[in-house]
Amino acid sequence: MYRLFAALLLAVMLPLPAGAAEHTLKIATVSPEGSYWMTRMRQGAAEIAEKTEGRVELKFYGGGVMGNDKKVLRKMRVGQLHGGTFTSGGLAEQFPDLQLYGLPLVFNSFDEVRHVRERMDADLMRRLEEEAGLVSFGIASGGFARLMSNQPVATLDDLKGKKIWVPEGDSISYAAMEALGLAPVTLPITDVLTGLQTGLIEIIGSPAVGAVVLQWHTKVKYVSDLPVSYVYALLVLDQRAFGRLSAADQAVVREVMEKTYREFDEVNERDEAKATEALMKAGLESVPVDRSQVPAWRELVARVNRRMAEQGAVSKDQFDVMIDHLESFRGERHAADIDP
Repeated sequence: MYRLFAALLLAVMLPLPAGAAEHTLKIATVSPEGSYWMTRMRQGAAEIAEKTEGRVELKFYGGGVMGNDKKVLRKMRVGQLHGGTFTSGGLAEQFPDLQLYGLPLVFNSFDEVRHVRERMDADLMRRLEEEAGLVSFGIASGGFARLMSNQPVATLDDLKGKKIWVPEGDSISYAAMEALGLAPVTLPITDVLTGLQTGLIEIIGSPAVGAVVLQWHTKVKYVSDLPVSYVYALLVLDQRAFGRLSAADQAVVREVMEKTYREFDEVNERDEAKATEALMKAGLESVPVDRSQVPAWRELVARVNRRMAEQGAVSKDQFDVMIDHLESFRGERHAADIDP
């Protein structure tokens, strides 16, 4: 017995073999292999491994190989995965208020988004961890979704009856698209390209960057110039897995991944303009939306957004806070514009 105890004690005291980590966090993402995002996340993982002296390894599974959001969440629940990257709607069931910034036809510009996010991001991330048990490291902008289709969309009549893609879990956008006379079709991101190829969907809402990276732009001809919704993503880790790390190692992961996501946020916003140029060079045509109709679009969708908030799709209190911040910013801008 003494010899067995001594052997076990020696095994514990011996250093880990090269390449072996005390904690491996397995993370799924739809980001394609070789993309800037995958490259940068793996650089972050290498930095974490170095700063924790090999105790923590982040292992990424790119290109959507682990399945859609629902499958990734299911694998997280059983411990097969420890985290994933999601758009806002992908975590709607776990934490509905992540959908707030992505409500249709709320924001007009990046300036408006930045103003609101500066005042609400920190609280959202705190509540995501406390209420949903998901640890995140910040939000990465994906740009503004614009309508892309094979027939030009300039008026409400151009939308009537058309089959438009709505991401899984995005009940608010589903209701808003119905209010505009569209026929929403719910699909995971991983099925959008196939949906365009088969005609299951006729219109998508996507930022230029996403359309280029995911090759959706190869199946459409027109891009409407109206920002429909703000798109963003975040990486989350299951709090149980993250909690197994020492406090010092948790601090390292937070430091590195928060830095990475701040970089994503800045780079993605800049890259949106470049990606829009790439769409035009690829042969897509920009369609100006009839500006005389835009107020009607906004009024219809604003009513849906508020009704869905009152029904609990997002927190009505937080919805009101966001709208108050937005109206305050617009009021300041308007006052500045007319100030002699």
